[in-house]
Amino acid sequence: MPGTELVVNPLSSRLIARLMFLAFLIVSAACGGAPPSEQSAPAEPPAASAPVATGPHVLFAQPQDGATVKSPVRFEFGIENYAISPVPKPALEKPREGVGHHHLGVDTDCLAVGEVIPMGQPWIHFGDGRTGIEMQLTPGPHKFALQLGDDQHRTMNGLCSTISVTVAQ
Repeated sequence: MPGTELVVNPLSSRLIARLMFLAFLIVSAACGGAPPSEQSAPAEPPAASAPVATGPHVLFAQPQDGATVKSPVRFEFGIENYAISPVPKPALEKPREGVGHHHLGVDTDCLAVGEVIPMGQPWIHFGDGRTGIEMQLTPGPHKFALQLGDDQHRTMNGLCSTISVTVAQ
């Protein structure tokens, strides 16, 4: 309107300017726009995560470590970054690279690298390439070692895993 004068309250203009600046800072921080020197470091270090296995390794798909189970117990074996294959007949002079078969040790630990896995107790051989077994077990605690062997039943570096289970009455 002619002759009308617009009066701006200095207090409200400063408030608006501060709110706009605050909004800018919030948006910048949310988008990662603050310079590295102004970004705050986390208050606590991040929680440690389980190591990621990069090379070949064997595992128990079932049962899980620490489980309480009923007999007969079904074991399922797994492997990553390696191949499972039956042992060739006739036996080869030299084991195939990247290929092995499972062995299950009952109430025992892993064997040292390069050892021949014994035939018979406490080891069960799966030279036919099977990846599981169902077993009758006595009640109580048991420890199992899943060890991969090459075509000559020799153990290999890093290819053994153990679990403990309790068989219920």
